[in-house]
Amino acid sequence: MLLENMTMALHAIRSNKMRSFLTMLGIIIGIASVIAIVSVGDSMRSLYADAYKNIGVNRAIVMVSWRVDDFRMSDYFTLDELDRAKEVFHDKISYMDSNAYASTEAVYGRNKVKYEFQGIDYNYTKVQPTNIIYGRELSEADVKGRRNNVVLEDKGAEQLFGTANCVGKTFRMTINKTTEEYTVVGVYRKDLSPLEAMMMGNGQTQSGFIPYTILTRPSDYFQNLNFYVKDGVDMKTFLPEIARYVAKIKGRPVTDIMTQSVVEQMGSVDSVLGGMSAAVGGIAAISLLVGGIGIMNIMMVSVTERTREIGIRKALGARTGDIMMQFLTESALMSACGGVIGILLGVGIVMIGGSAMGMVPVVKVSVIIVAVGFSALVGIFFGLYPASKAAKADPIDALRYE
Repeated sequence: MLLENMTMALHAIRSNKMRSFLTMLGIIIGIASVIAIVSVGDSMRSLYADAYKNIGVNRAIVMVSWRVDDFRMSDYFTLDELDRAKEVFHDKISYMDSNAYASTEAVYGRNKVKYEFQGIDYNYTKVQPTNIIYGRELSEADVKGRRNNVVLEDKGAEQLFGTANCVGKTFRMTINKTTEEYTVVGVYRKDLSPLEAMMMGNGQTQSGFIPYTILTRPSDYFQNLNFYVKDGVDMKTFLPEIARYVAKIKGRPVTDIMTQSVVEQMGSVDSVLGGMSAAVGGIAAISLLVGGIGIMNIMMVSVTERTREIGIRKALGARTGDIMMQFLTESALMSACGGVIGILLGVGIVMIGGSAMGMVPVVKVSVIIVAVGFSALVGIFFGLYPASKAAKADPIDALRYE
């Protein structure tokens, strides 16, 4: 019986191709919009997750909060306190530095390139692997001896020296109001995620690594401890522990100590993006209701046009349920066809957009299944009244209808 109803429904749809297509258009646009918007949201969440992985999901910082009313010099950290913290938490922390950065201009001959140098310790590459293509990484002797040695990214090296292989070359730059010569000991290549490449724009400012002990000069005071916990250490449990330690050495209540972790930031960003995706997707889903009303309208017209056909079927013994199922099947099939076309259109838009932006789009199967199911439900819901009207038609009156 179902197969017969589907055959009649397909025949009715083919008999009025343009009208059927225009009826399905609302469903097509609605489904395509929902899939495209939700998939774009999921793709952005995936991109942010990849970007945070490059930062380090095990990364966090701890400091005396700048919101305290009586911030004092002793609230800054010293190199001795950093070394002591490494010893105390050696079984839980794999890396720690002063989280120091320096924005400056590197000068070589007539070439000038803007740089942002990150101050690191010699074992930084153990927590953030670096693809060294020329030379070497910063050594323990570089850091402890405060040697003016740097590691540059290959793109910045090409801009400054005209070649990426510039190991051994020197250039001038000013850090902490002191201008000195610095030697390139290594060059690395960084593979950026699409989001990072987009955020960096044209790349006017280049990046590099420098011993963090150089950036703490001349006072050797700095505001926070930047660290990576070891694999297997629960970040949520460890942050209160290190906060209590800092509060103790600084003579502060724990409430004056602030901690921030990449995991917390990831959760916040993911929550915001997920909420925005759901909200915008919900707004786009309103067009499905418009499409459903369109289906109801055209099914009402179809019932009126086929009143005589309904009368003949009833006169030949068709039951009320048979007539209702016939029109419900036609309504659901029309909506489902629109849903399938909408899915293809939505997925196509996402794929083309992802390819154009150089990113891998995320299209979840669950979203497609929900979209198809919802489109069919829309067809059934909005087809109930026309189908009920057809089923309740009096066969004698229907046969008299011209």
